[in-house]
Amino acid sequence: MRLVAEGLACLRGGRMVFEGLGFAIEAGEAVELVGPNGVGKSSLIRLIAGLVRIEAGLLRLEGGDDEATIAEQAHYCGHQDAFKPALTVAENIAFWSDFLGGGGIGREAALARLGLDHLADLPAGYLSAGQRRRLALSRLLTVRRPLWLLDEPMAALDQASQTVLGALMSDHIAAGGMVLAATHGPLGIPARRLALGRAS
Repeated sequence: MRLVAEGLACLRGGRMVFEGLGFAIEAGEAVELVGPNGVGKSSLIRLIAGLVRIEAGLLRLEGGDDEATIAEQAHYCGHQDAFKPALTVAENIAFWSDFLGGGGIGREAALARLGLDHLADLPAGYLSAGQRRRLALSRLLTVRRPLWLLDEPMAALDQASQTVLGALMSDHIAAGGMVLAATHGPLGIPARRLALGRAS
C-alpha cells in the first residue's frame, strides 16, 4: 500500500497555504510532518482526511480499497478529542467502534492499553486533558485502518503516555500500516521527515 500526493494545493481563507506539494508514504513507514506554524501541517492532515477540499492536484491510496475513500481508510486524530462528555469512557469508545465499523482489538483491551480501563464508568467530561487525548487515541485500536493521520499526537500526554503511543505507532508500522504525524517534537519512533515551507 502507498499514499501518493501529486501537485497538491490547499486554499484556506482566501490564502494559498501550500501548492505543488508531492510526496509518497509507503506501507510500514512513519512520516513526521514538520515546519513552522502556519505552513499548512494541520491543513494537509485535514485535507487527506477529507475535511478540507483539494484545490489542485491528486491524492491516491495505491493498493487500498477501491470501493472506499481515502478518508474511510484513515484515522484522523486532531486537536479536538471528539468525545461526548456526558457518556462514560466505555460508552464513548463503544460509540466510535460501532460508528467506524470495528475490526480492531476489543474495547476493554484498547482502554487497558491506553491506561483508561479503571476509568471505564467515569463520564468523559471529568477526564483530564491527557486522559481525554488517550481516549481519542483509543479509536486507533478498536477500528482497523491502514493510515493514521495524527495532528500533534503527543500534546497533553505525559512521558509514560508518550511511550505508550510510540509503542502503538511502532506496532501499527510493523503490521504494514502508515503514520503521518504533524509534530513540533520527536515522535519517539523512527520516522522520515517531510518539511513544509515557511509561512508567508
